[in-house]
Amino acid sequence: MDRGNVMIARTLSIVRKEFIQMLRDRRTVIVTLVMPVMQLFLLGYAGTTDVRNVPLVVLDQSQSQQSRALLDAFRATDYFTFAYEAADEAEVRRLIDNGQAKTGLIIPPDYGEKVARGQTVPVAFIIDGSDPTIASTALSAAILLGQTESAKLQVERLARQASGPAVTPAIDMRTQVLYNPDMVSAFFIIPGLIGMILQTTTTQLTAASIVRERERGTIEQLIVTPIRPLELIIGKLVPNATIAFGNALEVLLIGTVWFHVPVRGSIVLLLAMAGLFALTTLNIGMLISTLAHTQQEAQIMSVFLLLPSLYLSGFFFPIAAMPQPLQWASRLFPLTYFLIIVRGIVLKGVGLTLLLPEFGALVAFASLVAVLAASRFRKRLD
Repeated sequence: MDRGNVMIARTLSIVRKEFIQMLRDRRTVIVTLVMPVMQLFLLGYAGTTDVRNVPLVVLDQSQSQQSRALLDAFRATDYFTFAYEAADEAEVRRLIDNGQAKTGLIIPPDYGEKVARGQTVPVAFIIDGSDPTIASTALSAAILLGQTESAKLQVERLARQASGPAVTPAIDMRTQVLYNPDMVSAFFIIPGLIGMILQTTTTQLTAASIVRERERGTIEQLIVTPIRPLELIIGKLVPNATIAFGNALEVLLIGTVWFHVPVRGSIVLLLAMAGLFALTTLNIGMLISTLAHTQQEAQIMSVFLLLPSLYLSGFFFPIAAMPQPLQWASRLFPLTYFLIIVRGIVLKGVGLTLLLPEFGALVAFASLVAVLAASRFRKRLD
């Protein structure tokens, strides 16, 4: 056998050994094979900016046949979903502030009378500009609907009067973009980066640090010391939380100074909510560490969990643009609720009262994951 054949044989033996070792680690193989398929479906369905079914709150002060015709025009398109009917303008603003509605339509009391007399009547359309993608789509759709409805009314007036003065536009759609009037994308992305960095850093560092101790055999040395499991957990989590908070504050500072992102809410409240979210993601990292046997496996499992969270939470793509099943799935990730909180505090300046549903969701996630992680961690130590 010549030297070339010997080299090929040796190489093939190494290839065979690597395949055998790879196939023995079934969890890693499964995750590796499933991840491309998961990314394909997530990006195929969630990766879209074609916004539809934007939640709309309506304040119809006219309650006339003409106002109902205007509402029917909005209802006929799939750009908006009639989510709420408000009693006054304050309720419209409250629903937009807390994120329950993304747009608001206010029809004045004299709408029907002015339309019947052939006068121009102003109609207010309010848009939550914190998400520029949704805001720009809603703005264009509202202006187009107003122009279309106004043109219909003008045609009807011309049909009634064969001659006479020039017909003025029937509807003056006056739009107002709140929180981000210029619809700057950085104002939307940078607050979201705080959540992404907190989640990625805390989850991956925590999962890797504990598995690293097990790989090196040093965790057994820690177990035989007087250190209690709770003390060991806290000692492992604090440095990772400190690094994550440092990175998040760095992004917030640079975003404010360099990109001029306005911070309209309470910094103390923002840090408190970030701490609650970090507690959740730290416990997720702890839970992953109890399931993984190697650092590589821990990293793969972290990515497997983090990818759908980033795609479905509203960080990259608007949740309103996703199919309904993916909108329901987005509620399974803590990042979804924290992004609503951080953008609400930074861009809208809202307080805890309007963020109670998201706050309650984070508390529930933090408690559940903490119980699971602690129980699994004690079993691994035993």
